[in-house]
Amino acid sequence: MNVYWTFLYHLSGLVEICLMHPLDVVKTRFQIQRCTTDPNSYKSLGDSFRMIFRTEGLFGFYKGILPPILAETPKRAVKFFTFEQYKKLLGYVSLSPAVTFAIAGLGSGLTEAIVVNPFEVVKVGLQANRNTFSEQPSTMSYARHIIKKEGFGLQGLNKGFTATLGRHGVFNMVYFGFYYNVKNIIPVNKDPTLEFLRKFGIGLLSGTIASVINIPFDVAKSRIQGPQPVPGEIKYRTCFKTMATVYREEGILALYKGLLPKIMRLGPGTIFEDIMLKMPAGQRTCEMRHLVS
Repeated sequence: MNVYWTFLYHLSGLVEICLMHPLDVVKTRFQIQRCTTDPNSYKSLGDSFRMIFRTEGLFGFYKGILPPILAETPKRAVKFFTFEQYKKLLGYVSLSPAVTFAIAGLGSGLTEAIVVNPFEVVKVGLQANRNTFSEQPSTMSYARHIIKKEGFGLQGLNKGFTATLGRHGVFNMVYFGFYYNVKNIIPVNKDPTLEFLRKFGIGLLSGTIASVINIPFDVAKSRIQGPQPVPGEIKYRTCFKTMATVYREEGILALYKGLLPKIMRLGPGTIFEDIMLKMPAGQRTCEMRHLVS
């Protein structure tokens, strides 16, 4: 059973990344795009796919794929392991299940953000590069460039840290809080297919609501971690100031750029989450301990 869950855990995460990474590239491009009058700007989701394929080739959709692959195991391990631990700690406090799941989700998201942020900085920088795949720097050389030029701090390999905290913290708080509480309200179906659809539907709805709420943090993160409008001049520095600047200069809808591709990624992601949530609690905790040790 241990081998089965471990194999399923790693395989499902890898498949999700490989299938959904093109949507992640498109999402990032939309979020760092500031002027729609620019002839190089994307007008729609379909237009973005056509332009990337025409100017950067098929591999353009897989720019920056190595950082999320490298981060996948520690990210998921921290997310689910800490969720279980925060949930246990909150068990000593008289809170309703709804509040317990939401706070545990928030804690797991904040902890997860600490792990993934350096990977996100490298990923976003590579995804923003519009050169052909063969012309852009490798993942390791780009990471070394960031460290050499800007260091490990909040202007270097950990830039956009507060926005990443907001993105992951808010998403996990809404996702876990909504998922567990709605799942307990809707009756379990004895038919395996209908039961799968029940969990899939709840997970998809949970992820959609969480995405709508957390995407302003995602946009701020991409602006801070991506290329600045004027080279050598930092315009987007902190999370909430970036949100305010985007809102003032581009309007409220600019804070929701990339929402469609973000939501489109949720299907396979929901199946992955279901695999993890379906895993027996003891086995899940054991697996997570093994991965984080």
